[in-house]
Amino acid sequence: MKNILIACEESQTVCKAFRKLGFNAFSCDILPCSGGHPEWHLHCDVIGVIKDKKGVLETGDDFALEGDWDLMIAHPPCTYLSVSGARWYYHPDDKDLPIDQRRPHPNFPTRAQDRKEAIEFFLALANADIPRIAIENPVGIMSKLFQKPNQIVQPYWFGDEATKTTCLWLKNLPNLVPTKMVGKGERVVLSSGKSLPKWYSDSFNTKISTEMRRTLRSKTFQGFADAMAEQWSKIL
Repeated sequence: MKNILIACEESQTVCKAFRKLGFNAFSCDILPCSGGHPEWHLHCDVIGVIKDKKGVLETGDDFALEGDWDLMIAHPPCTYLSVSGARWYYHPDDKDLPIDQRRPHPNFPTRAQDRKEAIEFFLALANADIPRIAIENPVGIMSKLFQKPNQIVQPYWFGDEATKTTCLWLKNLPNLVPTKMVGKGERVVLSSGKSLPKWYSDSFNTKISTEMRRTLRSKTFQGFADAMAEQWSKIL
């Protein structure tokens, strides 16, 4: 049975898609899982799980992998890597100054260090000693600092009426083939005139916690998860 690690996943959407097909899949995140299967969730640092093939399950049981990881699908946090977060990097009053003269954003003074650590984490995942790797992230700085993504996909390619531009960096994996092309989904026009996908706009609801809003924005659509499991499992 092939061993599959879903790194930085608390929802277990991808993990469960592979489990449904009979694979020995585990999600891993420093957050507890919301997918209902703590027995499949490594509640610990994923770098240690990759290197040592050991960890702690959310059930409290020790975990030791039999064999090697055959495939890793990773969803590293994008807060400090995405294009959308760039406006929080520098002081808003310095926008007309050369970059090397701009001050840190007053509300996020550690942004530079946070970005450095996020880059290092992304690269640690990309360079992991696992034969097949997929890393997903929105459009961001890793296309320049690492390499251009192998593929850019959308949820509406796989049956979910929504847009979420997602970059895929692939190692020894084929590009995904669309399974069910549907509409791009409902959009919301803000007072500024900017248009956003409704699912994404809903994630800014101030009546829910910051963590919940972050979780909604990082969600993996079911059709996308099923496509990864069904298509990439065939080469395993």
